[in-house]
Amino acid sequence: MEMKQITIKVFGGEQKCASCVNLPSSKETAEWLEAAISRKYPDQLFTIEYIDIFSSVEGENQKFAHQIVEEELFYPVVVINDEIVAEGNPRLKDIYAIMELNGYKDAG
Repeated sequence: MEMKQITIKVFGGEQKCASCVNLPSSKETAEWLEAAISRKYPDQLFTIEYIDIFSSVEGENQKFAHQIVEEELFYPVVVINDEIVAEGNPRLKDIYAIMELNGYKDAG
């Protein structure tokens, strides 16, 4: 299977949601995901985008930002291929599974 480069979008805000006080910030989560995924899939390209839902969000990202605020989802919200795959504290196992469905090969 040919690898399809994916973009992982991490939606969140500087201020943590009420239920997420003990968790890392959305931006820290994006950085942690990038480091973990880079170790698991070295030399395989992917992109991590951090999107602040409280700043001016435009285009397709606006739909998700609006949904997070309106439905009071726990953020960070992780979106891959226009699908919400994690809310609050993301599980690496779930994200790895999606990456492998897109052709990424585990280096371990």
